[in-house]
Amino acid sequence: MNLESLAQSLKKSTRVAVLTGAGISAESGVPTFRDPGGIWAKFRPEELASMDAFLSHPERVWEWYHMRRKTVHEVKPNPGHKALVQLEKLIPEFQLITQNVDDLHNRAGQKNILELHGNLTRSYCVSCGEPASPDYLNQFEKEIPICPACGDKLRPDIIWFGEMLNPEILNSAIETARRCEIFLVAGTSALVYPAAGLPLEALNNGAQVFEFNLEETALSHLVHGHFSGPCGESLPQLLSLL
Repeated sequence: MNLESLAQSLKKSTRVAVLTGAGISAESGVPTFRDPGGIWAKFRPEELASMDAFLSHPERVWEWYHMRRKTVHEVKPNPGHKALVQLEKLIPEFQLITQNVDDLHNRAGQKNILELHGNLTRSYCVSCGEPASPDYLNQFEKEIPICPACGDKLRPDIIWFGEMLNPEILNSAIETARRCEIFLVAGTSALVYPAAGLPLEALNNGAQVFEFNLEETALSHLVHGHFSGPCGESLPQLLSLL
């Protein structure tokens, strides 16, 4: 199926879901999990994004997350993000599901978002669970942020290695995949579970599934259409046909 045919199907649809991954953010200049040429390359992911790492070296973990927040703050949503915002306005029941933690969908103006892996701009206390506002967190540039309620350490509101996804958010994502008529997969290799299972849920429940990615993935031979190339080009092209 080509983009014109997909556009015609979208015009007739009332329930559409989209799953996004690192690829759409990379087009804005957001590095993947680690910059292989940077000072963090010597650390394994588990040494920077796990509760064990946080308990052992909270200064190091927060230094890394402060750096990531600064990097994300300096980039902007790209045409792919903006196209999804416009698509949301055209569909009666639209749900975006993202594996990204960079907040770019929010900054682009997306309304209905399920963040499977958390959000870099948020944090909460390891003791009392009290969330801290992004403005409060921004006061800390290098040091460990302290909970304004009880004085213990804050941690990033990110799903770390070894942690379960928020069951309410995951269940909402699964239900969305099962109910939608069209499911778009944008900028993700669809390899990391449980997110990778969402397109399969959609397929098994009769939805049309389409993939937008630079390269083919393990999902490509199962979907109704694969559109190669940057999401920042293909998604705006799709919107221009609606």
